[in-house]
Amino acid sequence: MTVPAPPSSALLRIDTEADIDTGLAHLIAADPRLAAVLATGGHPPLRRRPGGFAGLAATVLGQQLSTASAAAIGARLFAAIDPFAPAAVLKARPDRLARIGLSAAKIKSLKEIARALQDGSLDLSAIATMPADEAHAALVAVHGIGPWTADSYLLFCLGHSDAWPAGDLALQEALRLAFGLDARPTARQMIAIAEPWRPWRGVAAFLLWTYYRTVKQRDPVLPAPPTPAD
Repeated sequence: MTVPAPPSSALLRIDTEADIDTGLAHLIAADPRLAAVLATGGHPPLRRRPGGFAGLAATVLGQQLSTASAAAIGARLFAAIDPFAPAAVLKARPDRLARIGLSAAKIKSLKEIARALQDGSLDLSAIATMPADEAHAALVAVHGIGPWTADSYLLFCLGHSDAWPAGDLALQEALRLAFGLDARPTARQMIAIAEPWRPWRGVAAFLLWTYYRTVKQRDPVLPAPPTPAD
């Protein structure tokens, strides 16, 4: 029996394994090709991290780094700045942050995010209530938050059901393999392919990462490293 999909504007969350099951049912009804992806890769696990400033900072740290490297730098950062708050990050000297392992670009990004939180131009509580596209736009409006970071924060830290990290290389490769594409799809092509999967593109991401791990026999570099609450 086909399960009717809720409207794409519905604010759905991936908080439990049952939510993943609900999402999978909708995805397979919308695109039967995903049934083979599930059969090959297996049931995707629930992947959640704490949100807020620390969760967003941890996601920034994960840019272009292995999960292990990002986690190590994050552990040092959160130990050095405790409690981890915007005012404390703004006061932290760049050379001190550099010694922890942050690049100049990431230091600048964290300070810009901290400044936006302090002046109210970034409201993470409000973002948690927005539809995926609106929340994405609000996040990338802040210097230092790119599309990958925005979508990863929405998916891993907020459990947003419709977050879709279209620029993630592992997702692109998984989709190429799963659908027999000649080349790895671009981020724009990923968005077009996943359009029928709304509002459960986040579960599709979990599904494809699990498929990638099975087919490639290695873990994808997942966007969100551990945060202080792990």
